[in-house]
Amino acid sequence: MAIISTHDKIFELQDGETLLEGLERTGHEVEYQCRSGYCGSCRLKIISGKVGYDDFPLAFITPGEILPCCCRVTEDITLDCRTKIHEPDLFDVDLFDKE
Repeated sequence: MAIISTHDKIFELQDGETLLEGLERTGHEVEYQCRSGYCGSCRLKIISGKVGYDDFPLAFITPGEILPCCCRVTEDITLDCRTKIHEPDLFDVDLFDKE
């Protein structure tokens, strides 16, 4: 089993548990909606280590980000769970601004 480290805890995933479930079990507050890689609400920054995906998620992630709902931890990882990554709100952007 892989060791998961965050800013304040270290734990192991249980058999059959997703990373998101492990984070919840250990008291981390991670936002989520779909739990299957579609929405991207649960994205976190990975500081070290590696994860993989059985099916690459549909939600947009940048290098250094993971989706704990659907990734597969392949080695010990360190996560930044303190910083929430926000997608830009397209309703705050005037797409027709002619400046």
